[in-house]
Amino acid sequence: MTQSLAPGSAPEGVAGQLDICPVSGALGVEVRGIDLNEITDEQAARIRELMLEHLVLFFPGQDNLTPKGHVALAKRFGDVEVHPFLPRVKEHPEVTRIESDKGGKADEWHIDVSFAPNPPVASILHLITCPPSGGDTMWSNQYLAYETLSEPFREMLEGLTAVHVLKLPHVIEMSAEHPVVRVHPETGRKSLYVTRMWTSHIPQLTRHESDAVLQHLFEHSEQPSFHCRYRWEPHTVAIWDNRATQHVAINDYQEYRAAQRVVVVGDKPSSDTPRRPDYKPKADERYYPRRINAHRGY
Repeated sequence: MTQSLAPGSAPEGVAGQLDICPVSGALGVEVRGIDLNEITDEQAARIRELMLEHLVLFFPGQDNLTPKGHVALAKRFGDVEVHPFLPRVKEHPEVTRIESDKGGKADEWHIDVSFAPNPPVASILHLITCPPSGGDTMWSNQYLAYETLSEPFREMLEGLTAVHVLKLPHVIEMSAEHPVVRVHPETGRKSLYVTRMWTSHIPQLTRHESDAVLQHLFEHSEQPSFHCRYRWEPHTVAIWDNRATQHVAINDYQEYRAAQRVVVVGDKPSSDTPRRPDYKPKADERYYPRRINAHRGY
């Protein structure tokens, strides 16, 4: 399908039309007909509209994208983050280098940097080298994950929070507490906001309740009907809304894979429901979340 830019958005002969092809029924479109290395204000606005509508965008054939252009593209969405521990590109500290032979295989479902107080608005990944087969990435639509829960279960989740934790011994420890049900600040839609890689526990519930609810939410949010799966080609760029998706890189290859990523600093996740009070154990009862990344007991 061919979709024009917004009326008057592109000078004649510069942007023309965008060719937009859906990747799946749940989310994701492939976009052609634009050079991301230098884009206009109108093109940047159109890209943001497409991201809000489709959640993840793929731009094949971006061979000309430089680290400088990559950062400039990300700044169209807001301030950019310097990642707390990932390797960075020389002279461009905002660009992180993700390499498969250096631990860069994010093969568990996750939301980028949800352990921070203000997780990224968006992530922009430039896939530079990929294996001849394997190494696909999947995204999951967390609007649909929330909306397909039963009404009583959705009501139970309102007002609950979840603790998201990063623990790298002797390197860094970070944690943040966010609503289990997040309201998107631009679309107003609700989505699930828990993730298998980082979420430790729900402090308003007992340990066993928290473990059971989180396990159900993880399995529910990861089901195939909410997915798109993308087969990479070198110099494809992906832009995704980190507030309403989670993703996983499939670890089914042995060859070298390298990418560069820039993330846009986000806002604090919010809910439209008052926060429930924490669970208070009995005097002789101890509660230690059993999940491996739990950072505290009470």
